[in-house]
Amino acid sequence: MNNPEKFFKMMSSLIETGVLTSQDLAKGLLTSAKFNKEKFANKLDLVTREEFAVLKKIIEKQQKEINVLKKKKSKR
Repeated sequence: MNNPEKFFKMMSSLIETGVLTSQDLAKGLLTSAKFNKEKFANKLDLVTREEFAVLKKIIEKQQKEINVLKKKKSKR
């Protein structure tokens, strides 16, 4: 039996016995969804806006240096 089936069997048995309310179930599903979203984002290896801005400035600076070097080379 795979994990989703185990999860649903456990949840249904808890609901049947009255241990778990619909609010608890909603909280559990929401928590699970948030965890899966974070897990997916981590797999994508995303960067923050701040990191992106810093990298963008570095690249712009390097491009300016490349352009200056190209101009010096073409003048020779």
